Amino acid sequence: MSTLKSIWDHPYTFWLLLSLPAIPMALGLTSGDPKVVHELLHPTGEFAARFMIISMMITPLTMLFKGWRGPRWLMKRRRYLGVAAFFYALAHTVLYLIDEGMVAFTAGEISKLYIWTGWLAFFIFVPLAVTSTDGWVRKMGPRWKTLLRFVYAAAVLTLLHWAALHNWGGVGPALVHFLPLGLLEAYRLWSNTQRRNARLAA
Repeated sequence: MSTLKSIWDHPYTFWLLLSLPAIPMALGLTSGDPKVVHELLHPTGEFAARFMIISMMITPLTMLFKGWRGPRWLMKRRRYLGVAAFFYALAHTVLYLIDEGMVAFTAGEISKLYIWTGWLAFFIFVPLAVTSTDGWVRKMGPRWKTLLRFVYAAAVLTLLHWAALHNWGGVGPALVHFLPLGLLEAYRLWSNTQRRNARLAA
């Protein structure tokens, strides 16, 4: 039993779980079908958003379910989720550039709401991923937590990027994914306000 627990708790096991969606994607790219690049744009972007959302949900879930070990287990692996979100976002971006070619850099393309919001979200992801190692976290100290708060801007931009796809045809799927996060963040804000008011009244 202890061996199974050690395997389950090993970082490589969690990385394997995070990599599972990428396996059929990689196999699809080896098929030689040129349509696969375009077809993989949505799943890579969706998994980037999903892993970002899960990583952001962990703290309010820990507050809401104080006795549940699940959120605490995820809390220890939150950075892994963030890095996985970045790599799926990177794959999404690379596939987009391959699919669109030089059109991706034209003013007409970049000016589209769902394009520039996607680029901004990706650019926010880059420094968060680069500084996610233990060495960078120690080096930056409290400044790393300040940098980490930019993930909220990335989340809003990702929501807009997803919702605005196909003349706002992505609104439904985007809300299905982001609504639980919004509710949990609202609970987190309410809980923090309640505790602050209780300290002031004491």
